[in-house]
Amino acid sequence: MTDTFSESGADAHADATALAAELTAAWLSNPHTRAGSADVLAFLTSMHEAVSALSRPAPVPSAESVPEHVPAVSVRKSLADPKRIISMIDGRPYASLKRHIADNGLTPAEYRKRFSLKSDYPMVAPGYSEGRRAIAKQLGLGRKAIAAVEGVGGAIEDVAEEVVSKAEKAGKAALSAARKTLGIRS
Repeated sequence: MTDTFSESGADAHADATALAAELTAAWLSNPHTRAGSADVLAFLTSMHEAVSALSRPAPVPSAESVPEHVPAVSVRKSLADPKRIISMIDGRPYASLKRHIADNGLTPAEYRKRFSLKSDYPMVAPGYSEGRRAIAKQLGLGRKAIAAVEGVGGAIEDVAEEVVSKAEKAGKAALSAARKTLGIRS
């Protein structure tokens, strides 16, 4: 059998028949093969079908055969509860989808693409995010930089007040000396 696809259908059929006959002869030449005439005919037929199937080109999978992922719930229903987001993969509620979609072998971008979601579709439930934000504020997280700036600002204000106070005292002393020299009484 040749490796080119330029053979005519009759040549391919003849080659498949010849190859099936050779395989059957090889099978029968095995001394451990005990077969009757019906077995030989069945074996020859199955070999011919197998060789013919191999000589046909493989079917090309169409775009329609790509599985479309059907969401378990609608987008509206997945975001209905502010405390939970319902997964479109399995329909179960989660506070955060990040770990769930990673367990299913997806990234957030792939999850959004698979179910045709907008790029701003949340991966964390709004209520869960707000609760975490409130706890962080209560603990004072993220306030270190602001506190440091406020502390430095307070120190700068203290120094500025001291300098102004000394300047005022020096100014009053200078004004008093000038009045004395000029003989002006206040």
